[in-house]
Amino acid sequence: MTTTGVPVQNAVPGYRGSVVPVLVIAVLFGAAHMLTNGQYGFHRDEWQFLSDAQHLDWGFVPYPPLTAALEHLGLKMFGLSLVGLRVFSVFAQILVIVASGLMARDLGGGRLAQTFTAIAVALSPVPMFEATEFQYSSFDLLWWVLIAWCVIRLMRDDEPRWWVAIGILAGLGLQTKYSMAFELAGVLVGVLLTDARRYVMNGWFWAGGAIALLVFAPNLVWLVRHDFVSYHFLQAIHARDVSEGRADGFLRDQFLVNANLFAAPVWLAGLFAYCKDRRYRMLAWMYVVPLLLFLFAKGRFYYTCGAYPMLLAMGAVVGERWLRTLRLAWRVGITTLMFTGVFAIGIYAALNIVPIASSGPLRDFALKHNGDLREEIGWDEIVAQVAVIRDALPAEQQANLGIAVGNYGEYGAIALLGQHYHLPAPISTINSGWLRGYPQTPPTTFIVLGSSHERADELFSDCRLAGHTANALGVVNEESRDHPDIFVCGPTRKPLSELWKHGAEFG
Repeated sequence: MTTTGVPVQNAVPGYRGSVVPVLVIAVLFGAAHMLTNGQYGFHRDEWQFLSDAQHLDWGFVPYPPLTAALEHLGLKMFGLSLVGLRVFSVFAQILVIVASGLMARDLGGGRLAQTFTAIAVALSPVPMFEATEFQYSSFDLLWWVLIAWCVIRLMRDDEPRWWVAIGILAGLGLQTKYSMAFELAGVLVGVLLTDARRYVMNGWFWAGGAIALLVFAPNLVWLVRHDFVSYHFLQAIHARDVSEGRADGFLRDQFLVNANLFAAPVWLAGLFAYCKDRRYRMLAWMYVVPLLLFLFAKGRFYYTCGAYPMLLAMGAVVGERWLRTLRLAWRVGITTLMFTGVFAIGIYAALNIVPIASSGPLRDFALKHNGDLREEIGWDEIVAQVAVIRDALPAEQQANLGIAVGNYGEYGAIALLGQHYHLPAPISTINSGWLRGYPQTPPTTFIVLGSSHERADELFSDCRLAGHTANALGVVNEESRDHPDIFVCGPTRKPLSELWKHGAEFG
């Protein structure tokens, strides 16, 4: 029952109305992202996926294999195209918007609830960002939302065969990002602490679990074979994030960034409604459990972003039902206020997040306020500068040259953009670069980037300054600020085999 004693799905007449408005909203937002995604360059993280996509495996040091596999497909289809390779992220957001509207529909919402949910999700900062870059978090968000939608269908229809779909999505989620385990913890707790515990004795529940494990099994085998290197990576990155304050403001950003701020009363109402409704109470646990686990573990705020569409959907349904009890003037006024507020917050977020302009004040505003956009600037210039330095070397040094890089962005940029200049493959112990090893014939000359002069001297002999990583726009980012110098050095002070024995460095 709900707060009024009426099942949610029967609360609003015509809840099975047309989904065309939701589809139109999703396609329009998808088209907007497609039109703007080619403005700058690839993000540092995207270069990592691109380089890993050239070395397909059942796992990589920082993450499971699915995202790199999609990027491999994208490279085959589109080549090194910003818009083409990001189309997967855009399509993921389109599906998130559609699934969000369908959740409102399946919970009993009419056209108003479905439309509000779709627009509020599309204009929330994190989902908006996930469509602007190719990130594993883009697909992690999708799996969270689709699992929530399947649970709603499961509980609405009391149809246990939905556990098969949940199992498939859970397996895909685990093959995308290991934090999927936190949502699955919420699902399990929700089953055990609500009326959904009846499914524990149902074969479809266990079939779903077996399917999830089967889908995840190849990566699990890879982890075992590689001494759970990804677990050690996550430990190191988590310690870094906490020490640098990246986990600060976790609760604040649930309101400011994970969902549209003006829609906060709506998703809070949705959480309250899930708590009160015996049929759908499981979904309240699917929010509360991951939230508390990430809060106490000091996780990043966006790890929980996938839980907000289901809250917005229920809140929109409850809000629509409440509006029907008001006089027409109040109904129109409140509806107008909510849509206006959501659009105002969404437009401001878009100016910060979306690469709307490649020049002028809108570009300058975005680059000033968005560090991720700044990390898309300058990669072509860095690779071109490395090529210039290489070409200036004597022929005997060029003949046995290595390029040592200090982070995965440089690794990916050299690996892909460097092909145009016929640069050798990059050498690095960072993340999955360590798995690829080192040249069997050790280079006698190195171009070194991503390191300080002190670090370069520690690892290599006879280092000299040869160039810089500055970009033409004068944008201050990690490359131009933290390690702006490029060096030419002699051989490594220790054999490369000795350096590789220390294992992967994490970044």
